[in-house]
Amino acid sequence: MRQYLAGKIRNVAIAGHGGCGKTSLAEALLFKAGATDRLGKTNDGNTVCDFDPEEIKRKVSVSSAVAPFAWGSVKINLIDTPGLFDFAAGFYEGVRAAENVLICVSARSGVSVGTQKAYKLAEKLGKSKMFFVNKMDADHADFYKVLEELKTDFGPSVCPIVVPVVEDHKVQCYVNLVDNKAYQYNAKGEPSEVAMPDLEHRLEGLIAAISEAVAETDETLFEKYFSGEAFTRDEIIKGIHDGVHSGAITPVLCGSAVTLEGIDMLLDSLVDHLPSAWEAGSEMATDANGEPVEIDCTDEAPLAAYIFKTVADPFVGKLSYFKVVSGKLSGEFTPVNSRTGAQERMGKLVYMTGKKQEDTAFITAGDIGAVTKLSGAVTGDTLCDPKRVVSFERVAFPEACLSMAVKIKQKGDEGKVAQGMARLIEEDPTIGFEQNNETKQQLISGLGEQHIDVIVSKLKAKFGVDIGLDKVRVAYRETIRKTVKVQGKHKKQSGGHGQYGDVWIEFSPCDDEGLVFEENVFGGSVPKNFFPAVEKGLQDCVKHGVLAGYPMVGLKAVLLDGSYHPVDSSEMAFKMAASLAYKAGMPQASPALLEPIGNLKVYVPDSNTGDMISELNKRRGRVLGMNPSDDGLQMVEGEVPMSEMDDFATVLRSTTQGRGWFTFKFERYELLPANLEAAVIEEAKKRSEAE
Repeated sequence: MRQYLAGKIRNVAIAGHGGCGKTSLAEALLFKAGATDRLGKTNDGNTVCDFDPEEIKRKVSVSSAVAPFAWGSVKINLIDTPGLFDFAAGFYEGVRAAENVLICVSARSGVSVGTQKAYKLAEKLGKSKMFFVNKMDADHADFYKVLEELKTDFGPSVCPIVVPVVEDHKVQCYVNLVDNKAYQYNAKGEPSEVAMPDLEHRLEGLIAAISEAVAETDETLFEKYFSGEAFTRDEIIKGIHDGVHSGAITPVLCGSAVTLEGIDMLLDSLVDHLPSAWEAGSEMATDANGEPVEIDCTDEAPLAAYIFKTVADPFVGKLSYFKVVSGKLSGEFTPVNSRTGAQERMGKLVYMTGKKQEDTAFITAGDIGAVTKLSGAVTGDTLCDPKRVVSFERVAFPEACLSMAVKIKQKGDEGKVAQGMARLIEEDPTIGFEQNNETKQQLISGLGEQHIDVIVSKLKAKFGVDIGLDKVRVAYRETIRKTVKVQGKHKKQSGGHGQYGDVWIEFSPCDDEGLVFEENVFGGSVPKNFFPAVEKGLQDCVKHGVLAGYPMVGLKAVLLDGSYHPVDSSEMAFKMAASLAYKAGMPQASPALLEPIGNLKVYVPDSNTGDMISELNKRRGRVLGMNPSDDGLQMVEGEVPMSEMDDFATVLRSTTQGRGWFTFKFERYELLPANLEAAVIEEAKKRSEAE
């Protein structure tokens, strides 16, 4: 592939709701531009961008994919991103790497949650935006209804530049409002110009809206518009281009990725209306002293490149996708990783088109490529010239919200699971993995049930580890509610030395998280040198409570009295005596179970706050308050037992259609209601017998 200057590069992420046809649109663009010789279909599993076995099996995108092609003298780097919320990592990666976001909307279902999320993220990251209303060939497609939804949701910047002429629910032709021309498409998706249809006042209104939007981008154009003069085609194109760059204009086009209708006009618009990498590719970074510095997108500047995606494959090896913000990256150059401070030895530099690699000697500013075997780098790292060490801001990925426990099918595979998960986390920063020493479980976390299902499939396919899933065990605690004074006496006679230890200990509740040991012995009834043995004996005991075997907390033990034998007493004997006192005292001290309580902050649309408060009450939660959040959602804060949160992520997504999200962090332990104790004790007993 030939090299392009930054001014001739457009980096475009395709985003939108799941099922709106993003991958099909990427396929149509590649086919129309001549980058592929066939039009692949997601149902057939032969598209350029959905090449992962999981994507072919599920017929949905699970990760981002890069596909570059040329249109005229311009290179367009397409980044196809997943639409399903479970695979949001790819969506965040793609939008972060591009200067422009092409938001795909279904002409049938209209503006969805994924549309809103794509627009919000593009706004937040300062990206230029364009809408494409796809599936115009589908039954019940309604462009003008979708256009009204877009204007209602996203405001006056929404500006149609390609509109359909519909008769009897079928598109007769498409009108390009910039060129003021109409086109029909044949069965192969090839356009032919036709006479402009009579749209009465609608066409005049649409053209006037474009002129008004263009006029607001430049003072000279505004004066021309105000004086009643018509704009030239070049003025309209420049005005739209400047408006898109500034965010004042969000163009809307339409067509069908399946029939290729409108795809040629979309390609022209990507080139004409979206800012190039040179115009919009400059980024703010921090230098070695933590000071902000602007990095210009030019070949002449020192190297600064951002790694936005990592693929870890046990057979192919590690592949790091990056965007060169400034300078030029070649295989001979040894850049510095600003996070680690270490030099990174470069592997093979390649351009990626889906899964296909094409070798290249270097990659210029504004362009996107990949490098093999970059051992020390991870997603979010900055590679830079040692003479100018800078760091770009890392992407704030969504946090994993659903956890499941690993059920090992082949004994001894725990180590393989941990190794495989470490590699998968390199690929997908939204995955979590934890070895919980208390519950003896390995925990996998993700953004939803499908996400975790894909993780399990990848562990088997890539790393040969077959696992099942189980519920996450809750780490309960035990405590006491009464003060008791008990004796523990260990006496054993055998040939030679016997064993003798005798203690009186007072057990009482306290606020400490563990065991508080004190001694209050008078007259040397228990020699001081045996005090540590008594404490050690109790420390061993509190690891297992008397109700269900959970660790004992909030326990104060005071050694009051006892007796010893000058020959038979030993540290071991006093440890045993302390253990006997513990076993005798705990059942008398009104033992109880404690359950972990978490602090929940759940962000939902205003219309769902009532549902959420009701949901928290169902889960034995306490609502602490409500506050509006920055993203237009309401934040409902509460405290909920961790045992009630198993399926909360799924319920929240269903209730809010994917708009809601939450954070949940351990807060403290509280008494478990008495009516629930028996079930917890029974479950612990079954598990103990099974083990």
